[in-house]
Amino acid sequence: MIHNIPTGVWPTMITPFTNSNEVDYIALEQLIEWYINQGVHGLFAVCQSSEMFYLSLEERVRIARYVKEKSDGRVPVIASGHISDGFDDQVDELQRMADTGVDAVVLVSNRLVSSEESDEIWLHRTQKLLDRIPDVSFGIYECPYPYKRLLTPAMLEWCADSGRFLFLKDTSCDIKSIADKLDAVRGSQLQIFNANSATLLESLKLGAAGFSGVMANFHPDLYVRLTELWNVEPDAAETIQSFTGAASLVELQMYPTNAKYHLQQRGLPITLHCRSKDTSSFRENHRREVQQLDSLYKLVKGGFLNAVSSK
Repeated sequence: MIHNIPTGVWPTMITPFTNSNEVDYIALEQLIEWYINQGVHGLFAVCQSSEMFYLSLEERVRIARYVKEKSDGRVPVIASGHISDGFDDQVDELQRMADTGVDAVVLVSNRLVSSEESDEIWLHRTQKLLDRIPDVSFGIYECPYPYKRLLTPAMLEWCADSGRFLFLKDTSCDIKSIADKLDAVRGSQLQIFNANSATLLESLKLGAAGFSGVMANFHPDLYVRLTELWNVEPDAAETIQSFTGAASLVELQMYPTNAKYHLQQRGLPITLHCRSKDTSSFRENHRREVQQLDSLYKLVKGGFLNAVSSK
């Protein structure tokens, strides 16, 4: 376990599957290399993008261990994967995940309480969980499925004061909410990563630690440049923000199948097979959207962005 999470880009990793519905570890190894070669600062394995609700516990644990092993210390790895409703089952899932050697274990914010239960109950159960799993660093993911539970600034301040939390993947998509959360944890080791592309640059200016969203499966290198150089390349940062904000609309169209198609086009040996989506519904127009997005990406990166940077 680590005591600080590096700022920057943390892709929410997809899971490659074979056509026979097994986890494709050969493709997964090449995917890990692709992310790292794109310059990302960490890997978020076993999350909703990984289709964790469609993976067995053994698969979730093995994937996390595999990503940690194959990344080989080049970037840190965090993982979630607790999907059960029962508290004791979640403790078992989280302990198994911690035993893989990942650098932090990420709590799914909607798992510890139902949508009708209060923040006070959430805090009480979280404290029980911390007591049951000592000496482990945690993160929090405001996962939108099966319902979205956003943490309040007061809840985040409690998490920061516990000394056990390093990471929040914020999915509020609201800059005022992000600003309030940043104020609540300022000066602590708990860092906030924005999952929303459209508000990313503004959140970085407010002190957000970086990006952890699905679009890092499409063009992570642009997110790396934005998070690393936004304050020294302001014109380029605005150009990247304009592109990434608009490009993120593609995530509404058959994700993660479209991400797998995109990665195929980048030369990775990934099938379109998903457990969470019917791949037969991935139509020609979806393919064209990805192809056209990649053409725009090449234009922005290879031409216009370089011209902006040289001014």
